Amino acid sequence: MQTGLRWLWGLAGMMLLQGCDKAEREAFYQSGIIYCSESNPVNFNPQTDTSSTTADATAHQLYNRLLNFDPDTGQVIPSLASSWKVSDDGLVYTFQLEKNVAFHETAYFTPSRPFNADDVIFSIDRWRNDSNPYHPVSGGRYPYFESLGIADNIFEVRRINGYRVEIILKREDSSFLANLATDFSVILSAEYADYLLSRGTPERIDHYPIGTGPFKFVSYRKDHFIRFDKHENYWHGAEGNSEHLIYDITPKSSIRLAKLITGECDAIAFPAQTELDIIVNREELTLSEKPGLNVGFWAFNTNRPPFNDPSVRRALALAIDKNTLLEAVYFESATRAKTLLPAASWAFQSDAEDTGYNPVLARKLLDEAGIEPGFTMTIWAMPVERAYNPNAVKMAELIQRYLSAVDIQVDIVTYDWTTFRRHLREGLHDSVLIGWSADNGDPDNFYRPLLSCGAIPSGTNRARWCNREYDQLIDEALQTQDLVRRKAIYAEVNRLLYNELPLVPIAHAYRYQAYRNNLKGMTINPYGGVRFAGVTKSL
Repeated sequence: MQTGLRWLWGLAGMMLLQGCDKAEREAFYQSGIIYCSESNPVNFNPQTDTSSTTADATAHQLYNRLLNFDPDTGQVIPSLASSWKVSDDGLVYTFQLEKNVAFHETAYFTPSRPFNADDVIFSIDRWRNDSNPYHPVSGGRYPYFESLGIADNIFEVRRINGYRVEIILKREDSSFLANLATDFSVILSAEYADYLLSRGTPERIDHYPIGTGPFKFVSYRKDHFIRFDKHENYWHGAEGNSEHLIYDITPKSSIRLAKLITGECDAIAFPAQTELDIIVNREELTLSEKPGLNVGFWAFNTNRPPFNDPSVRRALALAIDKNTLLEAVYFESATRAKTLLPAASWAFQSDAEDTGYNPVLARKLLDEAGIEPGFTMTIWAMPVERAYNPNAVKMAELIQRYLSAVDIQVDIVTYDWTTFRRHLREGLHDSVLIGWSADNGDPDNFYRPLLSCGAIPSGTNRARWCNREYDQLIDEALQTQDLVRRKAIYAEVNRLLYNELPLVPIAHAYRYQAYRNNLKGMTINPYGGVRFAGVTKSL
């Protein structure tokens, strides 16, 4: 342990020459919080991206939603919507809105009015309505909403008055309120959008953001830092928020830990499993832990032969020992996954069938499918750390050895994160080690974005698998409020997935948050990105 600590301290001394600009750090350290994040956000609008990096930097810092989740119970609670009612047929949702909610005032925009119904209509119409002038901005992709088919199910978003909005659905959707509370359902400023459109610069809305959240955007330097300042007129009260918030973009986990130990960072993203003991044994640090609403999996590109054959997919699944993967990659910080749903979900099925480890049967199935010894395939491994898979490259190397034992040769592929995700959307992979972190406990938040036909264009269906029976089942589950009936339907879904195996569920991981003890109010948000509202630092 002492040798490891000496190495960390030596590494920390080098950090003064890297990461955030030192002068910027010193200028804001006394009155601000410095968070060591792992990567760059795609932009500053989580509507356009499902990456947790983007959500962590934006969803709860810059914006609010109509609804939130209670972090203890998971129940939907008011936010920008102070109350709501649902019609008897489940098709009409009426929201009463909060008044006197101020938008950010920044160097690049000064709002003339508070939040109202126009902002709700604009924010929803942007991602649901192709004719909205902002729909094509930043690529015109809204992967979360596309993967769930929410846009297609909204008939109309209607202004009743300045502080009341009505949303009319085409079909009943028992998960609709939960989806409005996710990180992606943020409310933008319609006035700011009109201002940018009049100036011919609509793309700035996603790079120079205006929201109602506890912090406002100041500056961003790619690969270095993001700076936020406190929103002085925050509608929940600004007194309990830090004056400044700095995201120190630090890709390497070991360097993030070194900065945490030296005090250069107050909190860090995604501590590595091998670093947890070091954090626990340091008196000045705190390590929080909670079960995660996530799943790490190995997905096969079912559009590519021979991975379009369920027997080949089953053979590959039987060739790997999931228990060994858990021990080697997660270090007892995850549970074995049988299905997409973790135990924290109300629809979790403890008796669901699971693939075992049987390399002899695996080779037999490969022979029957005409897969000759020496067949070569690729496994794409994420270049970033995530709770659901803290070391995808290491896992790929382990699977490579297992498949070698059944005469399958594996090439491991990785790129930088942006390129990696773009090529996945293009379907260039044979298989991929990746996962999903849900922002609510509704089962549809796993089943639909990960494997529905409609989620293929959005890129969240990494298996590119389309099965009409599967889609019919998950649609049926949303058309009832009866949880017993829904759970029975999801058991049918699990059986279908076990037979088809478009992906192999591997692990449900715990979530960790590491921070210095002088941070107060720092907690793990089980339903989405990190939150710094209400977090303070004592000196």
